[in-house]
Amino acid sequence: MCLLLSLLVAVLVVVVVVRLYGRSTAQTATLPIGDGWWTQAAKAFPEDETIRPFTVTFDPNVLQDLHGRLDRTRLSEPLENSRFHYGFNTTFLKTVLHYWRHEYDWKKQVEELNKYPHFKTRIEGLDVHFVHVKPAQPTSQCHIRPLLMLHGWPGSFFEFYKILPLLTTPRQVRDNRMEAFEVICPSIPGYGFSDAPQKRGFNTANAARVFYKLMTRLGHNKFYVQGGDWGSAIGQNMAQMVPGHLYGLHLNFFHNGQGLRSWLSLLLGQYLPSLFGLTQIDVQRLFPFMPHFRTLFCETGYMHIQATKPDTAGSAVNDSPAGLAAYILEKFSTWTNPAYRDLKDGGLSEKYTLEELITNVMIYWTTNSITSSMRLYKETMGKGLNLPGKDVPVTVPTGLTVFPNELTYAPKAWVKSHFHNIVSYSYQPRGGHFAAFEEPVLLAEDVWKFVRKAEALPSFH
Repeated sequence: MCLLLSLLVAVLVVVVVVRLYGRSTAQTATLPIGDGWWTQAAKAFPEDETIRPFTVTFDPNVLQDLHGRLDRTRLSEPLENSRFHYGFNTTFLKTVLHYWRHEYDWKKQVEELNKYPHFKTRIEGLDVHFVHVKPAQPTSQCHIRPLLMLHGWPGSFFEFYKILPLLTTPRQVRDNRMEAFEVICPSIPGYGFSDAPQKRGFNTANAARVFYKLMTRLGHNKFYVQGGDWGSAIGQNMAQMVPGHLYGLHLNFFHNGQGLRSWLSLLLGQYLPSLFGLTQIDVQRLFPFMPHFRTLFCETGYMHIQATKPDTAGSAVNDSPAGLAAYILEKFSTWTNPAYRDLKDGGLSEKYTLEELITNVMIYWTTNSITSSMRLYKETMGKGLNLPGKDVPVTVPTGLTVFPNELTYAPKAWVKSHFHNIVSYSYQPRGGHFAAFEEPVLLAEDVWKFVRKAEALPSFH
């Protein structure tokens, strides 16, 4: 009994010290914005700031080569009743590959991709691709807000195609006023139609600076940012670099970043939740902890590979369309819902169609970009988990939304010392990692609600 009491007193002392230390050392510094140049050619002339229209093209030669490779695919047989517990089940992969080879219409999907306006502009030596969708309503009749939406891996700008009309279509709000978003969806350098960096070191902070330059080049001195996965990290870095240029930041993926406090919460929070500021919902989502840890352990092997040897794995999947499809689509299975590992098709038909899943894969295949996309892990995480801006707080108005099947869960009590101005922290009834792709209505509504709350703040201007 004495031992238990001593342990509880020690924990209480540690928690108090952690809280006081956090308050006394709270940083207000911003993340240095810096500069960069990412091509091998020297920067001999001023950067070309022209905004150029871009069209996704259909190349019959690329399609012919793809079909030849699909015809020569060699697969191993899966273990009996293994479903998706060993990765992408090759029995179902045969179904996917047959569809890709014989039914999927890339020419039709190129037309679908081009239904929104695409552009490119040169930033720090790289051609940066972006989709730019403006409301049809004239600005004199509609209040329009600029919104930068950032994708992650293994997604692309295509993830946002279903949410774009939900944000850019004007809706009537306060005082019968019409409001809408003007949405910019760029491809991260090294992904899709954006150039890949040719020099080492391009991490999320560099991507944040590039996209900030993109927004100012488009005439937006102040704007909103929304992101998940890498888009969340890039958005946070941008908020840390140029907080005065963001109206607000909305994230559907975020980490706790609390170190000792979060570990103590995991050890004792189930029994002493109020001591750690945990709510009943937090306790339900965090405990028992080991099943969550096992899921996270099973789903992050790719991260270790890509943060250490991305070019090795990249060489394999870049040369094999079957390997690329298995590697990417496995994430759309278990990151959408870990329970989908128990299904023969990995649950891929639950939220998506094969057509849209293969279109996302085709963006990687036709641009030869899977290896360069994987390098972002090494450049950002290759020196450990000290991500850019880890110790710099986010002070802009922030909206955080939790989808129940997301890979990680961070209670508000954990994140509020990093996000100093949380305007909204909401829970969604369903959905996982690829929120805009699988639950566009839920995500769009949460963005709208966050913006209304942010603009109701006395400090908003």
